[in-house]
Amino acid sequence: MVVRINTPKSLQETLNYNEQKVNRGVATCIAENHFPYPLSAMNFYHKLSWLEQRNELNTTATSKTIHISLNFHPVEQLTNDALISIATSYMHEIGFSNQPYLVYRHQDAGHPHIHILATTIQKNGARINTHNMGRNQSEISRKQIKQSFDLVRADSKQALPEKLLSKRFPTKLKFAMVQLKPNVGLVICYNKY
Repeated sequence: MVVRINTPKSLQETLNYNEQKVNRGVATCIAENHFPYPLSAMNFYHKLSWLEQRNELNTTATSKTIHISLNFHPVEQLTNDALISIATSYMHEIGFSNQPYLVYRHQDAGHPHIHILATTIQKNGARINTHNMGRNQSEISRKQIKQSFDLVRADSKQALPEKLLSKRFPTKLKFAMVQLKPNVGLVICYNKY
């Protein structure tokens, strides 16, 4: 698993990025945490409003949003339930379990990955410190999750476990059905097994 952490300036642009992918059919919002309504009852504006209300509790912080992607090895076949469990565990370990956040499963790359959009502003208006989060909390969490969920390290160059090599991979791609560039490598790399 590879983790990427960004602190974007615009909450609306980051939410819009994920929601546009949902509208194009290449992503799905699979989970929410600490929102007043279930996902099925929320649209873009409900999500934006709830996150903005939390961000407005702190008028001095310049960075109030965090956008995290958790990227998995291409051979991982993870269900939505597994991805939700991984996201929940990760957010708990980095100190965001009580924060409002959304989890999006993206299907527009050659590997499984999720995006997590959260606010760094707590109920009391204090900001969660994200300085060195990648090196400290995130790295510890990544290692624990890799072990707990028996994941292949996404940037691993080592031999793949036998159970993964026995899985079937696509032999050809349908033009315009997937993004070509990230998936060509999958077809070439994994069909030699």
